Amino acid sequence: MNFDFSEEQQLLRKTVRQFVDAEIMPHIAKWDAEGGFDPTIWKRLASLGLMGVCIPEKYGGAGMDYNSLAIVCEELERGDTAFRTAVSVHTGLNSMTLLQWGTEAQKQKYLIPQARGEKIGAFGLTEPGAGSDVAAIDSYAKREGDVYILNGQKTWISLCDVADHFIVFAYTDKSKKHHGITAFIVERTMPGFSSKAIKGKYGIRAGNTGELFFDDVKIPVENRLGEEGEGFKIAMSALDNGRFTVAAGAVGLIQACLEASVKYCKERKTFGKAIGDHQLVGQMLAKMEAGYHMSRLLVYRVGELKNKGVRNTRETSLAKWQACDFANKAADDAVQIHGAYGYSDEYPVARYLRNSKAPVIYEGTREIHTIMQADYVLGKRQDKPLSKMLPKWPFE
Repeated sequence: MNFDFSEEQQLLRKTVRQFVDAEIMPHIAKWDAEGGFDPTIWKRLASLGLMGVCIPEKYGGAGMDYNSLAIVCEELERGDTAFRTAVSVHTGLNSMTLLQWGTEAQKQKYLIPQARGEKIGAFGLTEPGAGSDVAAIDSYAKREGDVYILNGQKTWISLCDVADHFIVFAYTDKSKKHHGITAFIVERTMPGFSSKAIKGKYGIRAGNTGELFFDDVKIPVENRLGEEGEGFKIAMSALDNGRFTVAAGAVGLIQACLEASVKYCKERKTFGKAIGDHQLVGQMLAKMEAGYHMSRLLVYRVGELKNKGVRNTRETSLAKWQACDFANKAADDAVQIHGAYGYSDEYPVARYLRNSKAPVIYEGTREIHTIMQADYVLGKRQDKPLSKMLPKWPFE
């Protein structure tokens, strides 16, 4: 296995890091407090090719490999989780799903403008009564001629008020349980669609999150993604991509915690010496460092499997579970290292701790991933190649 990054990947990391340091770091405390970031950030991300970094050039993307997407997510979350979340949802959950499952017409209409950053894509699966239990969704789409009539509600949807297009999941036949779920591409401008932001979130406050409502929304048959009944399969494959980006972002958050903690350890003195010289503080730093490297290895292993076109549900689950747990622990220790100052907005570590909790919950709770890994070990769960896989890299 080659652990070296290509010159192109090294340049990408440098570019994203410079962007984060110049465009996000100086403003994030203000954006976090105000509950939203400058919308022009989208255009600047697009100008750098970051909205479609791993989408083939023929579909408007940069044509880079899947680990390049991991690099982007890692560096963006070093700035703030809200920006990694935006790319995770737009690219990981939506655009990569269109790339894998969309018809050529759907790719031309939706994927190309999304990869260029001209349009924003999002993903609607979770409902008020259905999170980990996907089969418990209530949204229903009834076919009438050449359209489907969609009714229902989604919640905790990132980019709810921002996205132009949504991949939405609804039952078309409830008697078949999860085999009766179908995926659709829903446009914001379709009559009967509305959205509402959720206020008062604990973390990721600079990001837009909320609810989607569908009241007799007429969706053309050509906006169905895949066949009827393939929705559950499509959703699970999308989560393999989303979880990959979440895990990569967690690596960036650990790095942010390390940077802030090391800086503070060199500035703050107690009992006549720098606090970094106290063994128990050093132990917390050492654990952050270990978590950073272990998480990174898990993430880039998944990226290589994606590059080869190999199904990676098991490996992605492990990376997402461990990286997010390591990030949550690193943020908790970073606050502890900062003492009372860590409990204030004067330093960024309180924001890191608030932001670190959501990824432990969404796209599969740590409990769900624990059960998945146990089932793999016991032989109760095995992954077979999907009927449609992401294209191998390099793209033809």
